[in-house]
Amino acid sequence: MNINKDGSYTGFIKVQFKLVRPVSVPPPKKGSVRRDTGGRKAGGVKRRTSFYLPKDASKHLHISSRTSAREVIEALLKKFTVVDNPGKFALFERSERHDQVYLRKLPDDDRPLHLRLCAGPSEKVLSFVLKENETGEVNWHAFSTPELNNFLRILQREEDEHIKQIVQRYALARTKMQEALAGSTPG
Repeated sequence: MNINKDGSYTGFIKVQFKLVRPVSVPPPKKGSVRRDTGGRKAGGVKRRTSFYLPKDASKHLHISSRTSAREVIEALLKKFTVVDNPGKFALFERSERHDQVYLRKLPDDDRPLHLRLCAGPSEKVLSFVLKENETGEVNWHAFSTPELNNFLRILQREEDEHIKQIVQRYALARTKMQEALAGSTPG
């Protein structure tokens, strides 16, 4: 750790990745030529590439005592050239006490290096984890237009299937009632 003249200090923190969903990286640069599986040039469609980060991947970051949790998330995404909205992610502090693991979501303005300094060197006392931001509410502004269009297509398919099942159920009930009516004698 280095102390600056203004009273701030710099040091390293280690952040583990515990991501369940894939992350997206930008398409290849214009100068690079993409080829399909047959060795031909691929069409001009620009697509982001999505992939899963390896389980338990971690990254060391050199940060300042003034660096916020939100800035740590942005720096991590930049290091991996992830183009997903930083709002999709949250930084958690992880601690172990009495054989129990505790996770606490850090507010955006918390200072991870200060927390690390106060906790001491043991990673059991305190470590940092990057996870998806699970707030319970969906922040639709955090998704790109193609992602939102994909959600709409999925919802439309589910709705169409549900409507189809309801129509079939009522058609079957109608047929059974008509059969019952045809087989009955006027009374």
